[in-house]
Amino acid sequence: MAVPVIDFSELRGENRSKTMKLLHQACEKWGCFQIENHGIDKKLMQKVKQMVNSHYEENLKETFYGSEIVAKTLKTREHTSDVDWESSFFVWHHPKSNINEIPNLSDDFRKTMEEYIAQLTKVAENLSELMCENLGLEKTYIREAFSGSKGPSVGTKVAKYPQCPNPDLVRGLREHTDAGGIILLLQDDQVPGLEFFKDGEWIEIPPSKNNTIFINTGDQIETLSNGRYQSALHRVMTDKNGSRVSIATFYNPAGDAVISPASKLLYPNNFRFDDYLKLYGKTKFSDKGSRFESMKNMTNGHHNHED
Repeated sequence: MAVPVIDFSELRGENRSKTMKLLHQACEKWGCFQIENHGIDKKLMQKVKQMVNSHYEENLKETFYGSEIVAKTLKTREHTSDVDWESSFFVWHHPKSNINEIPNLSDDFRKTMEEYIAQLTKVAENLSELMCENLGLEKTYIREAFSGSKGPSVGTKVAKYPQCPNPDLVRGLREHTDAGGIILLLQDDQVPGLEFFKDGEWIEIPPSKNNTIFINTGDQIETLSNGRYQSALHRVMTDKNGSRVSIATFYNPAGDAVISPASKLLYPNNFRFDDYLKLYGKTKFSDKGSRFESMKNMTNGHHNHED
């Protein structure tokens, strides 16, 4: 069972409808997929990974292996379920950046990360518009729903999952769904570890070759889509033979954004069955979707009249 791959270059040609359908199915059935030919500069992607790896080796590796997490895991020699075998820090980009406050980052690192995020944010916005199109919403619906007073929040978790001598004792990152919106992951091209839960089993996500970006949807996309696009449970396994890099950027709602399901995706509610039967008698052989929409309009009109 292989995770879907969406070729963005196909969105500009005769295969657009086929590609949009594949994207819709990936969002509905998987909650995750890979994208290729996304337009992000490949040399820039490689440079980001290289700089994150170097920063870890020079500034974080020694501290990690001297930490309580490592000591506790190696000392007990039992499965540890309350810690994660990871070394990470979080960079905020929008609405306010904190990158200048993070210690030991070179000016070149900061500049490279900002260039990458500028390109990646455009991909996130494009993805949000494509999802809206597939859901039958206005193309800016997700962006506007996420905006609050200052626009969507964008931040990046920069992580390394260090080589682990006992991978059967500890997870790199415990099972969870993501709280936010659209997650865009630049990950290791050699070391595996990421797994998603689908149809009762854990599916291994292979390392990202050829500069693909791995996408998954969070809890707020599930809410906005009224459950059509569900957030997927995932985890990171540790590896005995290698250290895995993970650069996950979150395109999230603003802190003051008010989230609710898109009204267009809700079923009609608070109607009398007798009213539905009357409409059904006139529209039995028509599409049920238009019948549901008529009932929504009817009940909304009834409630507005009462108000």
